Amino acid sequence: MQFADLDLTKTYTYADYLKWTFDERLELIKGKIFKMSPAASSIHQIVFGAIFNVLYNHLEGKQWRVFAAPYDVRLTRKSTNDRDIFTVVQPDICVICDPSKIEKRGCLGAPDIVVEILSPGNNKTELKNKYEVYEESGVLEYWIIPPFEKSLYRYVLVDGHFLSSQPLTIGDNLSTEILPGFVLNLDKVFAGVTDE
Repeated sequence: MQFADLDLTKTYTYADYLKWTFDERLELIKGKIFKMSPAASSIHQIVFGAIFNVLYNHLEGKQWRVFAAPYDVRLTRKSTNDRDIFTVVQPDICVICDPSKIEKRGCLGAPDIVVEILSPGNNKTELKNKYEVYEESGVLEYWIIPPFEKSLYRYVLVDGHFLSSQPLTIGDNLSTEILPGFVLNLDKVFAGVTDE
């Protein structure tokens, strides 16, 4: 089967996803297929590296883990059966504090923190749907980073709904109650981002 053979109007499950052997990277959001950008830009990689390194160093020696795409995160609703999972995403970065969610095939359940670094290929439908599934599944914090804006939008789950904090940018530090002692300096995150 080739990617072109898929019916993009159909609803798919993780069981279907496991059968696909083509090269295209895909995500399933509420059973619908979203094709991922083919390769990250240099700016995307610079911002990714800065954030991932700080998280990795902070978590070293702890049971908590940080993972990077491509890494399947299966967001469950009613059942953990592959045929009942309709959302499989590959966040740029995710932090998982519950070791029981880490399996051979990826993460089963909601990560504690999800980080998405926007690329020109991200579309509004994808962003809206991801926001909804992260909120519904219980992701505690969702960080959205448009690198060319040199900003970070942080959403914190409170009583089952995301609340946004003030956008952060150059000169700001990000800390989170999820990771005591963690500080992300946005000057360092965006140090390699140019306006060109």
